[in-house]
Amino acid sequence: MSGVLDGIRVLDFGRYIAGPYCAELLAQFGADVIRIEKLSGSEDRYTTPVTDDGQGAMFFQMNCNKRGITLNPMKPEGREVVKKLVATADVVLANLPPPSLVQMGIDYESLKAIKDDIIFTTMSAFGSVGPYSDKVGFDGIAQVMSGTAYLGGFPDQPIKAFTPYVDYSTGISCAMGTLAAIMHKQKTGEGQIVEGALLRTAMCYSNSSIIEQVLLDTNRVGSGNRAQHIAPSDIYNTRDGAIIIQVVGHALFTRWAKLIGADDWIDDPRFATDADRGNNNEVISERAAAWCAERTTADALQELETARVPAGPVLTPQQAYDDPQVQAMGVFHPVDYPGLPKAAPVAGTPVVLSKSPGQINFPPPTLGQHTDEIMREIGYHDKDIAELREKRVI
Repeated sequence: MSGVLDGIRVLDFGRYIAGPYCAELLAQFGADVIRIEKLSGSEDRYTTPVTDDGQGAMFFQMNCNKRGITLNPMKPEGREVVKKLVATADVVLANLPPPSLVQMGIDYESLKAIKDDIIFTTMSAFGSVGPYSDKVGFDGIAQVMSGTAYLGGFPDQPIKAFTPYVDYSTGISCAMGTLAAIMHKQKTGEGQIVEGALLRTAMCYSNSSIIEQVLLDTNRVGSGNRAQHIAPSDIYNTRDGAIIIQVVGHALFTRWAKLIGADDWIDDPRFATDADRGNNNEVISERAAAWCAERTTADALQELETARVPAGPVLTPQQAYDDPQVQAMGVFHPVDYPGLPKAAPVAGTPVVLSKSPGQINFPPPTLGQHTDEIMREIGYHDKDIAELREKRVI
């Protein structure tokens, strides 16, 4: 079934998360995405292994709807294959260091010489300018350098988020940027560079904390799960588990205070605004913790819902998958693949369109699955393909 990006071809030289996830979103909306891997398989194919031969969970999430080719672009014959592929493409995507891009012939100037209107979507740890531009890095480095691990941990123990949110959000941002570049090209005929950087993404996400610090010199320190600008907002233990409660605004605070029998707090000047409540969050959290400790998770959540106070249970990954709301939303799609004990639950696009939704139509490619097919599409004959395979070019 065709999608809104039907007819758009993307060459995916991405690795790990940010690049492949960007390309995956484009693929789910209908782009013909060709994933280009090392002959032995790229590293991200084997991250978090779930098959007997070591292929990974992350690979299944990042590569549905893509066709796969193996290629060594460092060899002269491989560079020629790259040129032929680029000539057929609308977008080239890579999250590789600049020297590697030049060596592979997929830096913007090389691409533009082949196809003047090409869109080059690139992402790196630190971007193309500044003293760190040549440094390598991953999601966790951007997290800790943005201030979020400092504020999300404790004074003596910074804590980064377990999920690499910077990687994923960089992929989403670059997908948005690529769509904008496609629209620009349709209007003007011009290609351009779409550049994402992990540190830029992380700083955007921590921007409100940066604004507060620069303007007010607050010098906040980490408080773990307990928010500093509102209260109650923390994770609290119940008799059989844990829940989070998040109260924003005086109307919600009034409902929560009445629920737990703290009516005298409603007009208490210590708790008059979100900022006041944030400044006195330890007192509020202590009261909330005592209330939760007397109840089961189910009872606490039911009482909070009756009072229309936002709350939710702390779930394990299995519980999160089994949750009836998650199942009702249709977040996951079963994907079969050789070597899996059962179908993998792969998440679709994080946004749903009513007229042209993204779809998972076929599983990730096995290593080099579509090499011959794609090589024929760009003009190679079977004899040429056999010779290139013998030379370890493909």
